[in-house]
Amino acid sequence: MKRYFTLQQAERLLPEVESAIREAISLKTELQESEMALHSFTQRVAMLGGADVDRGAFVEQRTRRETAGLRLKELLDRIQDTGCLIKDLDIGLIDFPTLLRGDEVYLCWKLGESGIQFWHKVNDGFRGRQAIDRDFIDNHKGESPN
Repeated sequence: MKRYFTLQQAERLLPEVESAIREAISLKTELQESEMALHSFTQRVAMLGGADVDRGAFVEQRTRRETAGLRLKELLDRIQDTGCLIKDLDIGLIDFPTLLRGDEVYLCWKLGESGIQFWHKVNDGFRGRQAIDRDFIDNHKGESPN
């Protein structure tokens, strides 16, 4: 069941989400570096016909890639299990569903921001962000999952 957050609920969850997002970004970088190293290794093998192959380095890179991939998946699942939505892992963009006058909208936070200061309509995305003001605070609500 979908979870809707109040601003206060989302703010309380933010430290946990921020920590997980930072780790996920780091793991994504590690995963990409391992992929590039394995690709380079494969190209060298193809060019040299298997001569002078460091099998240990290949296995190490493959293990590094698999470990980073599994850990990344676990982190992304953990973040999404909280009820928030990962919109862009590269920049650490997260949305927290909420209800504004009965319509679903998103509280919007990006890595590096000191707190949740913006919201946007579901179809407007990041470009449609609006500052959270008194009207928003007075008219939004969350609902806990059953």
